[in-house]
Amino acid sequence: MLILAHGAGAPMTHPFMESMAEALADSGVATLRYNFTYMDQGRRRPDHVKRLLPVVASAMHEGVQIAGSNPVFAGGKSMGGRMTSTYVSKGKYPNNLSGLVFFGFPLHPAGKPGISRAEHLASVDIPTLFLQGTRDALAEVPLLEPTVHRLGDQATLHMVEAADHSFKVLKRSGRTNDEVMDELSNTATQWMRRIGAQERAE
Repeated sequence: MLILAHGAGAPMTHPFMESMAEALADSGVATLRYNFTYMDQGRRRPDHVKRLLPVVASAMHEGVQIAGSNPVFAGGKSMGGRMTSTYVSKGKYPNNLSGLVFFGFPLHPAGKPGISRAEHLASVDIPTLFLQGTRDALAEVPLLEPTVHRLGDQATLHMVEAADHSFKVLKRSGRTNDEVMDELSNTATQWMRRIGAQERAE
């Protein structure tokens, strides 16, 4: 199971979230999508992190209960992934959480390159998968690659050629958005299955 949080400006019913859930389901991965409170209340501006993290905690608790003995992963699109990792970095996550999956980790605001948003990742002690577009304006590659490298062997970076932060590609790239979605879901599924198999073997 993948517990999946939405990005800052779109709810769990956003086409990306729905398409990803469907693609993962086709591969045998269940998803638990959820909204943050501000989104349910019809507000566009995200709440403060102190209000976002309890929602992550609640969804994570619910997810592990539903999943039973199946491997459980968590993460999300953009801000949803960052809030999930922020919660996990505090060390209070369920002990059967197997890893984190980021669909476009927002390393910095657009046009303001930096790595301060990734500082907490050094305290994440479970495997992480970064799925990032090479044209992502919120994660410039020269900053992203060394940031992930510093996290060591538990961090995996998969770059999606020609994709932006929303994983959209230009027509001239020769790729389609459907192909990108397949790449994302297949990569995430294979990685989660590998981590789950390693845990069972230990």
